[in-house]
Amino acid sequence: MILPPVDPDLEEQQVTERPPIPLRDDTHFAAGKIAVFQYVTVGVFLFLIAGFWALQVQNPQFYGERAEQNRIKSIPILAPRGRILDRDGRVIVDNHASFSLILRRESLKEEHLRPIAQGLDLEFNDLAAQVKKLKTAPKYVPIVVKQELTPADLAFVDSHRDFFPELELIPSQRRIYPQNGMMAHLIGYTGQISEDELDSPEFAKYNQGDIVGKFGIERQYNDWLTGVNGQSQVIVDNRGQVRGKAMEQKTVVAGKDLQLTIDLDLQAVAELAMEGKKGAVVALDPRTGEVLAMVSRPTFDLNKFSTRMKAKEYRLIADNPDGPLINRAIQAQFAPGSTFKPFTAIAGLESGAIDNQFTVHCSGGVSFYGHYYHCLETHGSLSLHRGIVESCDSYFYTVGNKTGIDNIAFYGNMAGFGKPTGIDLPHEKSGIMPSTEWKLRTMRTKWYAGETIPVAIGQGYLTVTPIQLAHAIGGLALGGSWHRPHLLKNEKPDVPVEWALNPQNVKDIVDGMYGVVNEGGGTGGRARLPYVEVFGKTGSAQLASNEYVKAAGSSKSQELKDNAWFEGLAPRSAPEIVVVALFEHGYRGQFAAPIVRDVLAAYFDKKKRLAAYQQMESANAARLAAMSGLGLPTATQGPEKQGLGVGGSGLATPAADDKSAAPADAGTMETPAPADPPARVPVAKPQQQEPGTPGTASQSASPAPAAIPQPPTPKPQASPSRPPK
Repeated sequence: MILPPVDPDLEEQQVTERPPIPLRDDTHFAAGKIAVFQYVTVGVFLFLIAGFWALQVQNPQFYGERAEQNRIKSIPILAPRGRILDRDGRVIVDNHASFSLILRRESLKEEHLRPIAQGLDLEFNDLAAQVKKLKTAPKYVPIVVKQELTPADLAFVDSHRDFFPELELIPSQRRIYPQNGMMAHLIGYTGQISEDELDSPEFAKYNQGDIVGKFGIERQYNDWLTGVNGQSQVIVDNRGQVRGKAMEQKTVVAGKDLQLTIDLDLQAVAELAMEGKKGAVVALDPRTGEVLAMVSRPTFDLNKFSTRMKAKEYRLIADNPDGPLINRAIQAQFAPGSTFKPFTAIAGLESGAIDNQFTVHCSGGVSFYGHYYHCLETHGSLSLHRGIVESCDSYFYTVGNKTGIDNIAFYGNMAGFGKPTGIDLPHEKSGIMPSTEWKLRTMRTKWYAGETIPVAIGQGYLTVTPIQLAHAIGGLALGGSWHRPHLLKNEKPDVPVEWALNPQNVKDIVDGMYGVVNEGGGTGGRARLPYVEVFGKTGSAQLASNEYVKAAGSSKSQELKDNAWFEGLAPRSAPEIVVVALFEHGYRGQFAAPIVRDVLAAYFDKKKRLAAYQQMESANAARLAAMSGLGLPTATQGPEKQGLGVGGSGLATPAADDKSAAPADAGTMETPAPADPPARVPVAKPQQQEPGTPGTASQSASPAPAAIPQPPTPKPQASPSRPPK
């Protein structure tokens, strides 16, 4: 019998092995679980206690405000800009109550952009680009989607509040500009601040989305016209919708009104005179530099720019070959033609190159330096007076050759050519007053004597702007006193540039310009007025040589036609108004003369009516005084100012804060001031005071009004001690 082998460790194994103990009965494992549970519980309680400490003890105010923001929303209230008034206090630019639509970026969903753009008639790409541009900005910065909402826009927003909670309506004040492009280049327009402007020191205090002046007076006096925005706090529900009335409001401070030197009556006449034409008109008072009218054509509708314009619509205006966005009054740089001849004459007289009896024989042209220079007609022998009256090119070719380019440039620079006038409008051009130094600096070559000949008649390298020509001829007519042109009424008097011109030389030139308008053979007879002595000068400025025009053919004949200029002043004894008209492609200066005549007529007609009214007022005052002495009853109010635009039909009554405003004229245009819109929010209007009027003792208790804005004053140009020999 065979037995199986016996394992020697078997007995030990049988002795050591025991039945397994259930895991739930293992005390070591249970103790570990309890320890882990205890540690987790303690950690949770410590975390809760720390959070409670931060909320209730450490930062209660901060977290209280955060919690309050979940039910209280701040709505911005846009401040209205100040009004723009004319010299008599009549309203040119006003505001009206409207609504703007903003996107709240904290609740914005990008998938909502396309239906929002469709519902509001916006370009989706423009809206998406606007959102993308502000992607890095703080969430509290809203996006102004659309301004000046239509009834259809308001209905869309109201019916889709639940679908698009990011849409928010805010009350706003929008600009009302004159219709049909009147004064568009002068006034300018407003728009949302751009990225480049935000980086500019000029706009350092403005934020993304603010509305600022972009052009013209709106840009030049933006800080003066801009108010201080307010804020309204309202209760909202969990969807962000307003529930109940406003809890608290920060009062809006409206922008300050701005009074200009512009006379609306003259402006309207100048606008009508330029209807259908291309060019500019400038009227100013040479005694003070006040600009009375400024027109540039073609023009554009400012009201389209008062709201966000589609890119396609803007391109149609900006890409127009006629350049409607160019302010030709201060930016069009053209040869002045024969309107420059008075300056050639004064340079010749003052330098001693000629006297008033200097005579030239015109046989239809004259030769200099191997070149024959044509004159428009054969004038025969003539001296200075007839040379100006008949605008003989041969005479002034000869005067310019005898005087020399540096003498002409000296007196041209003195009159303000070749540099900005300093008018309080942005982007003024300087033109060119050529000289030997100018050509050496700009072209690195010397001046040739033959180049002086065309400059003497306002051609060649010489270019001017209409505002420069008005400024220059006005100062020359006053005997050598040039005031800086400006548009701000009651501006501090400037220090004029003065040069002691020989009074007899000035008289000879003024008499010649009087003959241009009032003598037989004069080229400016169309500017004549029967009741005032008008003097002036025509100008026909070539844009290309006759040979080039013939070679170009009829296809370019119109765009190469000569520019027509006319400068007119009145009265001859003491000029108080100068008007310059540029009629592009008008062919001859006599076709620009009627434009100037109409503006001059409006000025002196209004002056006569005002004088008659003042005489009537004086007579009424004398009668009332006599009646008072007899003890008779008198009327408490004076007669209606019929026919003069005050109290009756005609122009609107001047603003109440302009105590010294002159009575307006009803014979030219009617401009009733629009009614004030219903106030939606409290607005603190700035205290108005007539600019430049010192406060009286009774006013000392009132807070002082803000200072009148002053335009940036250009550094005075140092006049040379003497002209070149």
